[in-house]
Amino acid sequence: MKKVLFVCMGNICRSPTAEGVFKHKLRALGIDDEWLVDSAGTHAYHIGETPDKRSQQAAFKRGYVLQSIRARQVSVDDFYRFDWILAADSQNLRALKQTAPHNSTAMVERIMDFSEQAGWKGSDVPDPYYGGAPGFDDVLDRLESACDGFLAKHGQIRG
Repeated sequence: MKKVLFVCMGNICRSPTAEGVFKHKLRALGIDDEWLVDSAGTHAYHIGETPDKRSQQAAFKRGYVLQSIRARQVSVDDFYRFDWILAADSQNLRALKQTAPHNSTAMVERIMDFSEQAGWKGSDVPDPYYGGAPGFDDVLDRLESACDGFLAKHGQIRG
């Protein structure tokens, strides 16, 4: 089983959205039973809360379900439990690399490094939390691209 953890700061908008998008894509490919997918935050701001309502609304419009996701904070165990830990932005990537145990087994990377969309590869997923609805749609666009690129790189898209 392959295991991926999506991480943003508070685990209420970007990382649960990535979790929902990725799970949906895995189901569509018929390989969801081959993967463990989760999300977490680098900070303990929203532990136990559901994703931001605006994230849920934007995701629902595209057929993604986020309502069952609950925020949690990244733990040391995650660095051994997951194959990949994918950060939403450079700030979270730095925080993860600083907390990763020296002998951890997870690959810690930035999710947008997998995007195949020109101009997005290597960028951060912008934080929509303090913005309006268009920001949540932009996050979805970027995460769809990054998830497709991640799956393509790891040979999971079947032709």
